[in-house]
Amino acid sequence: MMDEEFEQLENDWNRLKIVLTQVIGKAPSDLNSILFMIGVQELGKGPKPYSKEEKQDLIHIATCKVLSFSGFYSLEGLDKEGWPHWKLEKKIPSMDLAAQEKMMKLHILQYFKEETDLLD
Repeated sequence: MMDEEFEQLENDWNRLKIVLTQVIGKAPSDLNSILFMIGVQELGKGPKPYSKEEKQDLIHIATCKVLSFSGFYSLEGLDKEGWPHWKLEKKIPSMDLAAQEKMMKLHILQYFKEETDLLD
């Protein structure tokens, strides 16, 4: 990623964090907290207390959802409790932590641009 692209990504990411702070009333602390919010949105049961295991599942749901934009996952369907289940369609390439973070940020930004009206 070139410097200009990286700078644009960081500007878009910071804008998203500002918008989310305005919507939820507190700043998201990290990438996982934003994935958690996406997972809650995708589950569709609204904000409520979730167990540690459910929080991990919500982050997994969000990760699958955002990576589905690049064809890594596809939605298999919902279980009887309404939780989505995803199928790995293609292997996620091996990359270092910085590259993983960039990829996730790009996909999360795409999610908020395509699935919500928060980044119009």
